Amino acid sequence: MKYSEQESSSLEFKQEIPKNEQIIKTIIGFCNQQGGKIIIGIDNDRTIVGIDESKAQEMMEYLEKAILDASFPPILVQTYLQRIDDKTVLFLEASSGSNKPYYLKKEGREKGVYIRLGRSTVRATPEMIEELKLESRGMSFDSTPVYQATTDHLNQKKINKFLKQRKSAKLKKYSQSDTTPAMLAYKITTQEHNQALPTVGGILLFGNEPQFFLSEARIMCNQFLGVDIHHKVNASKECLGTLDEQFQTAYDFVISRLYISWEIVGVLRQERLEIPEVAIRETIMNAVIHRNYHIPGPTKIAIFNDRIEVFTPGSFPKQVSLNLKSGFTYLHNPVIAKIFREMGLIENFGLGLIKIFSSYQEYGLKAPQIIEGEGYIKYILPRATPENIITRTKQKKISEDLNNILNLFTVSDQITVSDVIQQLHFTRPTATRKLAELSQKKLVKKIGKGRGMKYRKVV
Repeated sequence: MKYSEQESSSLEFKQEIPKNEQIIKTIIGFCNQQGGKIIIGIDNDRTIVGIDESKAQEMMEYLEKAILDASFPPILVQTYLQRIDDKTVLFLEASSGSNKPYYLKKEGREKGVYIRLGRSTVRATPEMIEELKLESRGMSFDSTPVYQATTDHLNQKKINKFLKQRKSAKLKKYSQSDTTPAMLAYKITTQEHNQALPTVGGILLFGNEPQFFLSEARIMCNQFLGVDIHHKVNASKECLGTLDEQFQTAYDFVISRLYISWEIVGVLRQERLEIPEVAIRETIMNAVIHRNYHIPGPTKIAIFNDRIEVFTPGSFPKQVSLNLKSGFTYLHNPVIAKIFREMGLIENFGLGLIKIFSSYQEYGLKAPQIIEGEGYIKYILPRATPENIITRTKQKKISEDLNNILNLFTVSDQITVSDVIQQLHFTRPTATRKLAELSQKKLVKKIGKGRGMKYRKVV
């Protein structure tokens, strides 16, 4: 029998206790992020092999003590046994810590901090360690002050325009003559020693010359005449200025380098880009909003003959695993994200990734990929081949609601009624009815019963 869940940033399997310190490093990685659990007695292919019950208590005591002694701040794990398919497995569970960064005591805080990237446990970079320190103080990098700048380096006209046109302008009024309270409220500025200083977010969003203070906060775009970076560059664009300006410049560049197909519908000519515009928009927007501006290095967009790659420094926010089960429910840059939403550039948080996958499904194209590496995220958007620019794969006709539910499986192997309610804002009766309809159409399969029931997509 195989375990139902897959390994992820918050779940790891071990057939037995390894002799090295890998389990301790993984637990440290969990504590530095969203928490997680290790299950001992399950093979890498998810086969449940179990452990020796006669040694289970000894194993639990050994692991609890080893982790407590080797970590700093000391980590207390929860250990317990569970019977699955007549076999006993051992669970080690750690919650997200409130005193980050946690590290391996013998390696010290400079070298012994570990985090989870996808299914791997890796040593944190200095930039990652600084992010953890900020997080433990309830701060984000985009809310920290830029000490070399003053409020004179902010574009007051642009701030006034934002305050006048923002989506929530009717909820709270701010004076156009004295914008100090508004800038503090939106964390465009911060007070330190009775002095107002621009924040990182303030400079990136409203700075006169953002790259003077944050030189790597830019987007580099290249189009290659081939399928890798060794081919000739056909066109390039460096996107500078504030983040909304960078986004628009990058978006326009990518759109201008793609093919457009057309057909006559009735008496009208209808045009369509070779890949969904919404996927391009959401991918670039995610790269701008969620990248780690603490890490030196620009965001890069590469257009190849068969795909578009968007490379952004950083890793997924701590609450987001590579399963991407709930979209971006946590904001890496809350100052930037809030203002982008108030500008009307983004809508509900967490739906961007779902839009990317669903738009590709509607186009009948190969699904995009999102790869989390060590210190970077790479989005890969396949381009249409010349053949399917004209003739695309016909999708089975189902309602938009059902299609939106099926799109949730692009970010998770299994979903529950609660997932549908949370992500698509359905009522419980509607979510239950729609899942039942998908089950009747044999597009999903029920797993379990009662409150624990889950649904898996039929391949």
